[in-house]
Amino acid sequence: MSFFGLLCWLVLFVLCWPLALLALVMWPIVWLLTLPFRLIGLSVEAVFALLKAILFLPARVLGWRETR
Repeated sequence: MSFFGLLCWLVLFVLCWPLALLALVMWPIVWLLTLPFRLIGLSVEAVFALLKAILFLPARVLGWRETR
């Protein structure tokens, strides 16, 4: 994915270099602004995994095995 992003940025740099430089400067700021949302998403995913483990605990104790 990073190679594709670099290729897109290079095309943008050739077509409109001020916008490409602005995107390059703004990327860390956008990354910092989205960090809390990613942490919340990770926490919610962990809570759902815990709930799944708690709900399936009786079945695992009785010997049920999940096949994937």
